[in-house]
Amino acid sequence: MLSTLRRQAGTGLIVLIVFTVLCGIVYPFAVWGVSRIPGLSATAEGTGSTPVVAVDPVAADPNADPFFHTRPAASSEDVLGPADTSTSGGSNKAQDSTDLLDTISQRRALIAQREGVAPEAVPADAVAASASGLDPDISPAYAALQAARVARVTGLPMARVQQLVADATEGRILGFLGEPTVNVPGLNAAVAAAR
Repeated sequence: MLSTLRRQAGTGLIVLIVFTVLCGIVYPFAVWGVSRIPGLSATAEGTGSTPVVAVDPVAADPNADPFFHTRPAASSEDVLGPADTSTSGGSNKAQDSTDLLDTISQRRALIAQREGVAPEAVPADAVAASASGLDPDISPAYAALQAARVARVTGLPMARVQQLVADATEGRILGFLGEPTVNVPGLNAAVAAAR
């Protein structure tokens, strides 16, 4: 019995040492090595120029709103934001929740009014909160919907605003995964610099 106990303790110690080396040394260095691959190294240390967390900007005068807006956040007090960055997460409401459907209807009406379009023209990502509530990306369709207002308020030519949107648009990952996205904080910074 004592020899079995020694053998099991020895086996446990060996497993502990092996997994400590694998998980504590080999794996972190492998991840670090992957982060040094060209194209990944710019954002691996958090030094990339593209923000990864977004807070929807709030204009001092809603009738003269010069900003592109992110997706709404479930954590915000108002239906359109801004998000509460101290917390994140979805609403956890089901598709048939009357509260969720009412919120989406309110968002669609407010965005249609803000952009001067029919409610049917408002894309889905404009009214549906992201899973984290702090998503910096929107669809090109939502950016295009906002471009006319931003051009009018900022005084930039529409073609220039459309070019800024195109510059802030990222294609599908590896050319086929996901959908194209527009980074809103980066786009708003570009609009501010162009004014």
